[in-house]
This record gives sequence, C-alpha cells and structure tokens, in this order.
Amino acid sequence: MNTVETEVSPDIRPARPLHKTPGQGTNQPSGRGLFIAMCCLGALFAVLFAVVAWFRTQASAALEVETKENAISTVSVIHPQRTPAQVELELPGDVQAFEESPLYARVSGYLTNWVTDIGARVREGDLIAEIDTPEIDQELNQTRAALAQAEANLAIAKSSAERWQNLRKSDSVSQQDTDEKVATWKAREADLNAAKANVQRLTELTRFKKLVAPFPGIITVRNVDIGTLITAGSSREMFRLAKIDPLRVYIGLPQAYSQEVEPGDEAVLEFSEMPGRKFPGKVVRTAGAIDPISRTLLTEVQVPNHDGKLFAGAHVTVRIKLTSGGVPVTVPVNTLLFRDEQGVQVGIVEADNTVRLARVTMGRDYGTTVEIVHGLAETDNVIVNPSDSLAPGVKVRVAPADKPAAPAKSSK
Repeated sequence: MNTVETEVSPDIRPARPLHKTPGQGTNQPSGRGLFIAMCCLGALFAVLFAVVAWFRTQASAALEVETKENAISTVSVIHPQRTPAQVELELPGDVQAFEESPLYARVSGYLTNWVTDIGARVREGDLIAEIDTPEIDQELNQTRAALAQAEANLAIAKSSAERWQNLRKSDSVSQQDTDEKVATWKAREADLNAAKANVQRLTELTRFKKLVAPFPGIITVRNVDIGTLITAGSSREMFRLAKIDPLRVYIGLPQAYSQEVEPGDEAVLEFSEMPGRKFPGKVVRTAGAIDPISRTLLTEVQVPNHDGKLFAGAHVTVRIKLTSGGVPVTVPVNTLLFRDEQGVQVGIVEADNTVRLARVTMGRDYGTTVEIVHGLAETDNVIVNPSDSLAPGVKVRVAPADKPAAPAKSSK
C-alpha cells in the first residue's frame, strides 16, 4: 500500500494545546506570571507600609495631644463668699489713762513728809508731799533785806534829786550836778524793782515745797521716802499721777476701714480678767494718718470708769461695728499669693481657661479665711493652692469640685 506523503509547510506548527494534561509541559513559570507576582507582592508591601505609617501618624498625633493635655495644669477653684455690709471688727487695744503725768521736784531739799501712796485717789490741789528747803528760805530772807535796803536808797536818792532840782531854779547848783542826782534817783528805782522781782521769784519758789496734785486722779508710782535728798531739775520722778476716768483705748484700725470710722461710733470693750462683762465705749478721734509700718489708722476710744474697775495699761478686746461702703468677700488663705513687688494677689481663671492675676486689698483675718475688700467679685473663679510661679496668661483646666487638683504651673 502506497503511503501518501503530505508536505507540511515550515510556517505551520502544531497548535499548542490549551490545557495541559497531567505530566505534560515544563515546570518553569513564564516571565509574565513572575512579573504579576512581584507586582502583587510590592502592592502588599506598599499597603503594609501605608498602614504602618498611618498607625504611626495616629500614635504621634495622639502622643502630641496627650503631651499638650499633660502640659495644661488642672486647678481647683472656689467662688468668694459675700460678707454682710455691716461688719464688726474685733481688734486688740491698749488702755491708757486719760491724763498721766510724772511729778518732779522744783526745789532742792529733803523730803520731810509724804501723805499719799500708790493707789491713793487725790483731787486737784491735794497735798502729796512736803520738802524742807533751808537754803531757799535763807535766800528769801536775804532778798527781803536787799529789798528794804533798795527802798531806803531810793528814798534818799529821790529826796536829793528833788532838792537839787529846787536849787537849780535859783541857779544855786549846776545843771550837771542836778542831772546826776536825778539819774541816781532813777537807778535806785530800778534797783528797787529788781529786789522786788527777786523776792517774788523766791516766794513763788517756796510754794513748790509742797507737792500738790495738778489734776484729780490716782497715784500709781512713788519713788521717794522721808529723808530722801531732792535735787531740783533731776530726771528722777517722785510720784506719778494718772487720771483714770474716763480711760483712753487706742486701737489700730486696718487701712481698708479707715474711711468708714467716724467719731461717735459705738464700741464694746471686753477684758479677759472679767469674762462675760461688756463695757460701752465711743470713738472720739483718729490720728488722721496711716502708720506706714503697720498700715493701720490709730483710733482713740474712750470708756467711762466711774467705779475705777478698769486699769490703765491693761490689754482689751474692742468690738466696733462699721458700715462698709463696698461689698467685701472672703476667700481661704490658701488662695493668696504674696509677692514683694505686686503685693497680695490671687489667681483667677477666665472664661477661656487662662489665668489672670488680680491684686487685692485685705481686710480682717479670720484665721482660715481672710476678707477681701477690693479686687474680687463673687463670680470670680479663684484658684486654690496656686503655685508661687503662677504667671498670667497660662492655660489651665478646672477640676471638678470633688476632685483635688495639682498646683498650677507657669508657662516656662
């Protein structure tokens, strides 16, 4: 049988089967599949990098927000409490005698007698002590003799001058001699006046031999005894006399209330040695100037002391009611900032949570709280326990009322 040979064109190749049979073909992947695989892997890495970068960005942003949040201090605030318009001040005072005077000797000598001791009540002009002055007595006798001599000399000079004046009318004597006699007459008149003045001086001086009370009061000091040598003009006081009805009580009124006190304001005095007893007094005057050291106004209160139960020199508590022109408020003492240049300040949280430092004027100190008469309102948010470095303009966070807060930090 003849075989028919078919010529196959070199450009014609057997068609590649579309599906490989098991075990058919090569194990090496094609170049296109490798490229696609690499692209998928790159895309996967890109997605992973983007996810990691996003998470890192979010973490960085969260850390930045947390850092900023931690940098903002959390503070506790309180609102000032209003006090009544009429305030009652309780101030310490010093009791002094209405008048007090040390009694000194005006003449020299020896103390012969004293009739009053400490605690004795005397009236004006009462005898307190007597001094023996023999030297002054003898000097007075001498001046009286000199006065008599001056009177005799004046009488002779006067008669001589008148006689010479009559002789001059008849030209029996010269004018020169007449003028000399008249001049002698005038000189003897001057000598007489001097002698009289000297006698009057010593007479007045002898009156100081008796030491008398210059005003009614009580003897509080006696420094001499019988026989003591007394020297006029020395600094040693013999007695001390005090007028104790009424008594003066001096108090230091804080500067914040210096414009509210007036003469005639009522006051009540309380003594620790007489608990439960109250003594009425009245403001009579003020010093009219603020003490630059204590920043107080010296105020005088007078209190009657008819029975003498109150003692000069005692310490007393004075209660005085004043009508405040403003509306004072109180804040705890742990809200105050004491700075040398700015004075007393408090920190206030504004509506935008920034700090403002307000200078305040203090009134009464109640111990745990202090009165503020100027610089604060009831609606202010006052920072409790402010840091010494607290600066204005610092951002803060207000803590809830039931949570304590750390001290506010500065902007540094």
